[in-house]
Amino acid sequence: MEKRRIAILGSTGSIGRQALDVVRQHRELFEIELLTANSSSELLIRQAREFDAGCVVICQEDKYREVADALQPEGIKVFAGMDSVCDLVAGGNIDMVLTALVGFSGLRPTLAAIRAGKPVALANKETLVAGGSVVMALAREKQVPILPVDSEHSAIFQCLLGAGGNRIRRIHLTASGGPFRTWPRERIAAATKEDALKHPQWNMGAKITIDSATLMNKGFEMIEACWLFDTRPEDIRIVVHPQSIIHSMVEFEDGAVLAQMGHPDMREPIQLALCFPERLPLDNRKLDFAALGSLTFEEPDYDRFPCLGLAFEAMRRGGNIPCAMNAANEAAVAAFLAGRIAFYDIPKIIEKVCNGTVFASNPSARDILATHEEAIARAREMIV
Repeated sequence: MEKRRIAILGSTGSIGRQALDVVRQHRELFEIELLTANSSSELLIRQAREFDAGCVVICQEDKYREVADALQPEGIKVFAGMDSVCDLVAGGNIDMVLTALVGFSGLRPTLAAIRAGKPVALANKETLVAGGSVVMALAREKQVPILPVDSEHSAIFQCLLGAGGNRIRRIHLTASGGPFRTWPRERIAAATKEDALKHPQWNMGAKITIDSATLMNKGFEMIEACWLFDTRPEDIRIVVHPQSIIHSMVEFEDGAVLAQMGHPDMREPIQLALCFPERLPLDNRKLDFAALGSLTFEEPDYDRFPCLGLAFEAMRRGGNIPCAMNAANEAAVAAFLAGRIAFYDIPKIIEKVCNGTVFASNPSARDILATHEEAIARAREMIV
């Protein structure tokens, strides 16, 4: 494998930190050209120094001076704001872009990278939830590969590599079930932020952890899978698998099923995306099947977790409705984390926003941005 010059967008978040751990294990194969962070200036400074980054972007512009004073004397270029991120990912010194930003913020730089012909390792599912039609059309036009980083989509991708081009019948998308898998609806209704942030398997950022508690995250992954693998919502089955050992499965016309397995460790799909098509050694925990015991599976409960049904409905309606759903979810989750609304207010707000959205059947990038802003505004109006 030749040395790859990479940009990590969102390097201080959970995925970004684990990506840099992969780079630590293979320093001879990667050169860090660009690191970006929203507001975690101290960690960004430490990362840039450790990996001798070519340049960094701090998106929160009032922290620019702090980062610049620390890094510019060491020859590391420092920029501020999302416009800088979009400009820098197009640079000729970058071979691959890992998009690990949170929420809708990942869309613009992902599009900028694709326009510049950069392969994208995508860890920002909201990019495809909100703008899948725009993103995938541009990727086809520019002939740019989009390599999935989410463990479930990486698993599907790996299973399809072994499919020999044969048509699949169904995708089985696995879910841990989140922290409220065994809770009755009445107890979930009174759940606190602290309850929802206690994920049983994965260590993730706050927003995605709440999405996992509502199962909206699984709805997002269903939509992402539709775009990545050119399939329909009705051909994707959600399966609750609490052990999180099987990351997802594909079923063929003859009933055979291929599954990809591993311990819950995001470094595995990150490394595969960054190194594809090669598989390299990784210092991680390996599966011991004798020690696993049993693996269990359940149907999801759409009554206790209504966000999952809302995601399927949004994708069936299509157009700009998934974008509106994503925006409403961002606003509602932020309000829940701030203690301003209850847990089940999240799906109520999402449903009202989606039902009030003016439908656009074939949205442009401008339509997607407008829908996002309008849906965010409407959701915030509902939050008191």
